[in-house]
Amino acid sequence: MTANLYELPKDLPVPVDDGTAGHLLGLRVPAMELRSTGNRMVNLAEVSTKQRTVVYCYPMTGAPNQDLPSGWNEIAGARGCTPQSCAFRDHFSELQALNTLVFGLSTQTTPYQQEMAQRLHLPFEVLSDAGLAFTKALSLPTFELESKTLIKRLTLILLEAKIIKVFYPVFPPDKNAGEVIAWLT
Repeated sequence: MTANLYELPKDLPVPVDDGTAGHLLGLRVPAMELRSTGNRMVNLAEVSTKQRTVVYCYPMTGAPNQDLPSGWNEIAGARGCTPQSCAFRDHFSELQALNTLVFGLSTQTTPYQQEMAQRLHLPFEVLSDAGLAFTKALSLPTFELESKTLIKRLTLILLEAKIIKVFYPVFPPDKNAGEVIAWLT
């Protein structure tokens, strides 16, 4: 049976701060290009020199009529990528009013992300780090599942190519966009 990707189960385990993101605050963002769902290459170090930039990193979005990985709901912080993306979509105009760019980022491929971005009507681009170059360069917190490396859910705020705020752990994921807006204002 496939899960309703738009709703969070009530009994999800709450992630705890395991310290794996503690080194990120103040780091420079690597100058590397990531493919976006907009069919272009995006260099976060470059775009964040011009404008405050929010990058919400998530493990993986599910797809309609496909089962989530076995045990997905039991992994603290794993479930909720679609609700998180929808919340950033729903708050996008507020973020724009705050002169802030928004990007999603996962280790999924661009074609997979493009289907999701179109289905969810996302008004911003999602970046693919399928090769894990960005993840490794910043030593982002990750976990392994079914021989895939997935990013633990966290949100970075960048300015002038530096990480100026880290939200980690993020829970519940559907409230993250509101927390980001509150911090930005």
